[in-house]
Amino acid sequence: MPYEKLEITTPAPVLSWANHALGSAETQMAKNVASLPFVFKHVALMPDVHLGKGALVGSVIATKEAIIPAAVGVDIGCGMSAIKTQFTAAQLEGKLKKIRLDLEAAIPTGFNENKDVEKSVTNWQRWSNFKDLHRGVQDLQGKAMKQMGSLGGGNHFIEVCLDADNQVWLMLHSGSRNIGNKLAECHIHTAKELTRMAGNNLPDPDLSYFVAGTPEFKAYWNDLQWAQDYARVNRDVMMARFKHIVEKHLGGGKATKPLLQVNCHHNYAEKEVHFGEDVYVTRKGAVRAQTEDYGIIPGSMGAKSFIVKGKGNAHSFCSCSHGAGRLMSRNKAKNVYTLDDLIQQTQGVECRKDTSVLDEIPGAYKPIEQVMENQADLVEVVATLKQVVCVKG
Repeated sequence: MPYEKLEITTPAPVLSWANHALGSAETQMAKNVASLPFVFKHVALMPDVHLGKGALVGSVIATKEAIIPAAVGVDIGCGMSAIKTQFTAAQLEGKLKKIRLDLEAAIPTGFNENKDVEKSVTNWQRWSNFKDLHRGVQDLQGKAMKQMGSLGGGNHFIEVCLDADNQVWLMLHSGSRNIGNKLAECHIHTAKELTRMAGNNLPDPDLSYFVAGTPEFKAYWNDLQWAQDYARVNRDVMMARFKHIVEKHLGGGKATKPLLQVNCHHNYAEKEVHFGEDVYVTRKGAVRAQTEDYGIIPGSMGAKSFIVKGKGNAHSFCSCSHGAGRLMSRNKAKNVYTLDDLIQQTQGVECRKDTSVLDEIPGAYKPIEQVMENQADLVEVVATLKQVVCVKG
């Protein structure tokens, strides 16, 4: 059997694809979630699972009539986008640094915003729904508009990659920026307040939840869907700029048609049908992998990444991992590794090689090959990619 059932006593079982790699803290976090009365069937842990807030990153939680805002997390709709282009490796010769510099100039990173906002952003239809979002964000529409088409920080990235046939792929990782974060914080605070007022003795305050049918649930669900849409369009806006830059350098500025396009969330919740029942599925660091679903599973900035197709495995609630998963915290990575280590581990990749990205060093992540081996029953590999340009957030 490719997954193991954790030897714990909880109302809902925990199925893990992590190959016995759970420590005591991770096991306790899994037990906390599996003890909630509204968890449906079981909790599924992906092979890249690691500690998170309330629930493990790399966990899939199906629930009946309830949802946990902190389990979705603060980067609502965070996910990946990739396109396979008509260009080949030979056309990149001598152009990698120019492409990287153009990307850094065109797509804001960290806390930066766009100075100019293009029509595709201002014309987005969902701006008209902004007034229906939580009152705590009503002064943030201007900022949200300026941040659409920006990468953010942390482990967000933009990469030019090559597949095994030396075909050029464009790939990026980002979410709902400041607006998603603020919406999540507002609702997590409300959920915790309701829990406190009800005297509900949860194993972790970050597992505070909303019950379906209540105004609080309805408000959160509305804002969640809006932020997930924002995250997807944010990736689309960046990808359009990214594609334009690569076409300028490799195709004389002529627009080209992508051979394949993928855009998938990996921090989100949706209504789905599993085991014949309507449930809310929260994927906290996991990608939907229903039959024929395309997904993206990136390694670290010095490792391979994978374009996959789902196998529709019911036990994982049709899900797979969202990456390699961290092996050590950001602070630990900065203490363990040096700049020389970073330079060595990112050989052959055109990227910034300074201490500001030391926490994203490949050695801070689990080996992606092992992660992929552990989920052979969840996805099939469509393409194996290796990055040649990497821009970190």
